Amino acid sequence: MASSSSSGLTFKLHPLVIVNISDHYTRVKSQSLPPPGTPHSAANGVDTLPRASTVPPRVFGCVIGVQRGRTVEIFNSFELLYDPITHSLDRAFLEKKQELYKKVFPNFYILGWYSTGSDAQESDMLIHKAFMDINESPVYVLLNPLINPTKKDLPITIYESELHVVDGVPQLIFFQSSYTIETVEAERISVDHVAHLKPSDGGSAATQLAAHLTGIHSAIKMLNSRIRVLHSYLLAMQKGDVPSDNSLLRQVSSLLRRLPAIESVKFQDDFLMEYNDTLLAAYLAMITNCSSTMNDLVDKFNVAYDRHSRRGGRGGII
Repeated sequence: MASSSSSGLTFKLHPLVIVNISDHYTRVKSQSLPPPGTPHSAANGVDTLPRASTVPPRVFGCVIGVQRGRTVEIFNSFELLYDPITHSLDRAFLEKKQELYKKVFPNFYILGWYSTGSDAQESDMLIHKAFMDINESPVYVLLNPLINPTKKDLPITIYESELHVVDGVPQLIFFQSSYTIETVEAERISVDHVAHLKPSDGGSAATQLAAHLTGIHSAIKMLNSRIRVLHSYLLAMQKGDVPSDNSLLRQVSSLLRRLPAIESVKFQDDFLMEYNDTLLAAYLAMITNCSSTMNDLVDKFNVAYDRHSRRGGRGGII
């Protein structure tokens, strides 16, 4: 693998690709970990269950975008099914995903593929050659999931392949290419929103969730009060207490049509089921809290009773 490419192509990478690859790797890694509370060791020090592999899992996917002249712009990506035994991808799944994305993004083409790891491996060339049936010069985007605090650059590397003669045999070799980060307004807003999801003031996720739910509750409460005002006004107009205004009635009718009116049996059943589940969770939390308080009270009573018994015992001996 050479250090730099000589193709002269300019690569522009969008943040959505980095987020997709990172999300894909995080989900696969979380699913490969054992469930919490799983015993790993027996009393004699012998493992009762096999430990999860310390080698980070690799994920694979496809990158799509456009190429205008010598500029290659990578906009998006999607996941692919990989067979670690044969080191091959599910071609039928790839073609199906390509067809679906072509309907939504008709101007996007498959530019190459992505994976995770600290460096390109020999088996990666097999996948790279398979993508040459779709794109004669595919790109390889590699994300390094290992965090290195000493480096400030993004852990993303883009590789191209070039044909060189090594010991009289033509071989494809990976060449590293430079790239720039390209963003649009929607991506900047999304990345900023994701960055603010992490508490920066020391607050916990529960605190942020409570603040979010409080905001939703206030909005629903305000909507309910406005609807009640309209309802009271229409009742007064129907009784003749307020003069009829056809222009205002048309505006109220147009506004009411925008409100989500769901009056079906299925909605009522689903709503009552979710409502009952919420009440059940609240009751369980209350019962757990009461049980914890009762256990504390019993512990304090036992401590006080033991002290009283010891005093009585010493008094009897004296």
